[in-house]
Amino acid sequence: MVSPLILVNLKTYQEGIGSSAHRIAAAAEAVGRESGVTIGIAPSFTEIHPVSHHYGIPVYAQHIDGITPGAHTGYILPEAVKLAGAHGTLINHSERRLTLADIDAAVQSARRLRLESVVCTNNVATSAAAAALNPVYVAVEPPELIGSGVSVSKADPQIIEGTVNAVLDVNPDVKVLTGAGIQSGECVRIAVDLGTHGVLLASSVVKAENPEAVLRDLVSLL
Repeated sequence: MVSPLILVNLKTYQEGIGSSAHRIAAAAEAVGRESGVTIGIAPSFTEIHPVSHHYGIPVYAQHIDGITPGAHTGYILPEAVKLAGAHGTLINHSERRLTLADIDAAVQSARRLRLESVVCTNNVATSAAAAALNPVYVAVEPPELIGSGVSVSKADPQIIEGTVNAVLDVNPDVKVLTGAGIQSGECVRIAVDLGTHGVLLASSVVKAENPEAVLRDLVSLL
């Protein structure tokens, strides 16, 4: 059985940079090792290299642009992310929305470099459209619940079930994550029972006084 993925997005929180990013990475490594559950983190770009080289966890970029090396000042080059040690990348997060063409280009770049692509979506229809682009994961997150403390697993389980079914219909090789308000082992268990392959979350871990304790609770019912 393939382990569910717990993917922690550090965003640009003060608690997710520098030594704090290392604290979360160390917690992810420790809890992942003891539980057998895959726990990855998506730190800011400047943290990808140090975190990926100091900890045995999958590290994801928060974004890439679908470009090739050249004159693209200010863009995020997929090759650079890969060289820094990234295992994968988020694409089209609700805080970094892209056009469909840009999502497609980013997914293709990730595939070319063997980066694990996680395309973020906000509803069933966009999840189905994203699945057609053949990413590794589609991660559905109702934007109104992000950072709300209200779990999508409890508030809107229909969007999880609908997304799982829609993605399976379009491309059964694509896996589904869910996020928004995920904060406990019960939230994760419900998401997995509804057919997802794990969760994408942020503040409940990043802003916690004890990230290791939160992570341990998140995997406790798997």
